[in-house]
Amino acid sequence: MTWAFDITLKNRIILKSFLENFTLSQLNKIPKGFSNNIIWNIAHTIVTQQLLVYNLSGLPIIISEEMIESYRKGTKPERDLTQAEVDEVKRLLFSTIEKTKEDYNNGVFKTYNEYTVSTKSTLTNVEEAIAFNNFHEGIHLGYILALKKSL
Repeated sequence: MTWAFDITLKNRIILKSFLENFTLSQLNKIPKGFSNNIIWNIAHTIVTQQLLVYNLSGLPIIISEEMIESYRKGTKPERDLTQAEVDEVKRLLFSTIEKTKEDYNNGVFKTYNEYTVSTKSTLTNVEEAIAFNNFHEGIHLGYILALKKSL
């Protein structure tokens, strides 16, 4: 699992670079032809990781219910985020993965509720959820790169 966590962290470093190198206005902008923005995609990856790994393992999620409701699958940006909210997303990029690594290494994940994702793959354990999450985050990195070109 060390390799899978390493991939997640490397992707999160790339996502962090968008938060550090784009203005608040750019992060919040929804270009013509798109339904969301850079900051929504980044926050969505945090929420999805928590739902796939913790929620489906029957464990408490370490982000707010408000964040889940704002960025889960099927949502879209309803308002511009403030700089303080962007800073919180930036913090959560790494704190959530560090906590997941710690919990995984401490054997916290004991059960998993099977879940079929939109690609029709069925996740049956936390290891599959972590692996699929990397795929999911890659999709959103690609979307962010497309958004970047449209700014």
